[in-house]
Amino acid sequence: MNKKDYFVHESSYIDEPCYIGKGTKIWHFSHIMKNCYIGENCNIGQNVVISPNVKIGNNVKIQNNVSVYTGVICEDDVFLGPSCVFTNVINPRSFIVRKDEFKKTVVKKGASIGANATIVCGNEIGRYAFVGAGAVITKNVPDYALVVGNPAKIIGYVCECGNRLKKVENKYICNSCNKEYEMKNNGLSPKEE
Repeated sequence: MNKKDYFVHESSYIDEPCYIGKGTKIWHFSHIMKNCYIGENCNIGQNVVISPNVKIGNNVKIQNNVSVYTGVICEDDVFLGPSCVFTNVINPRSFIVRKDEFKKTVVKKGASIGANATIVCGNEIGRYAFVGAGAVITKNVPDYALVVGNPAKIIGYVCECGNRLKKVENKYICNSCNKEYEMKNNGLSPKEE
């Protein structure tokens, strides 16, 4: 680790070995555990714990009070809102060790997870999906889907820029950036030019 390439507040702990990319900032009272990979230009807020073997992509923003447990992978450009929650075991008991049962959770490129949302392990949050504040994810979330509630349900779709898409005939249009999307067999995707 080369401390010249990234910032760590003096109140935080970094266990070795781990990789922290250039331009990343780790703020107050956070703990980065061994064998983590954290990409470039990430911003890790106050009181964040990143457990062993977690992979964080480039340009990821993790707000205050988030624990990213073993089994979680966050791809590039992910946003994790304040106090959102990940799990890594489906049926935890304090008196039974289940570390060999950790489930993988993937947050795909560009996805945003709102404050106080809960992500039940073993699920995938699709590319550029938007999980509303307080939502509880109990199944996979498709690309570009906007989900809210407990359990979370799709109530619409969002653009890569984060604004809600408007359905016009067979396509979805962003009123902010005018990008167009279309529904195909595999879900919503940007309209091919």
